[in-house]
Amino acid sequence: MTPQRITLVTLGVSDLSAARAFYARLGWCEHKDSQPGVAFFQLTGAVLALFGRDDLAADQGRAGATLGTGAITLAQNFATEAEVDAAFAAALAAGATALKVPERVFWGGYSGYWADPDGHVWEVAMNPFWPLADDGSLTLPA
Repeated sequence: MTPQRITLVTLGVSDLSAARAFYARLGWCEHKDSQPGVAFFQLTGAVLALFGRDDLAADQGRAGATLGTGAITLAQNFATEAEVDAAFAAALAAGATALKVPERVFWGGYSGYWADPDGHVWEVAMNPFWPLADDGSLTLPA
């Protein structure tokens, strides 16, 4: 077993139908294994799930807990600044909220942030020190 991995990220959402619609507007295709109470999106090497917040809290064994957002950042890296700008614009067109317009940043890359309708924060970035594979996956340099 490889312990250092993530295979599934689940986002708790306030309105599953609205969240499904938002990610569809981003151009994401929902997987056929989705169910009425959970949406799955196949990523490169992992899966993103959308699950109602109350149902997620109950599934975690914390029924009635208030689940928050914004304490983590999900990120997509791109090969060029133009791709970052295009991804940022597509997110805003789909209904995301701009948090930080993409700009050159102190560490030598290019980065911006947006939030989905539930407040989950996404970074879009180009890191010149981390080359991407043809499929967009990232493996840190040796």
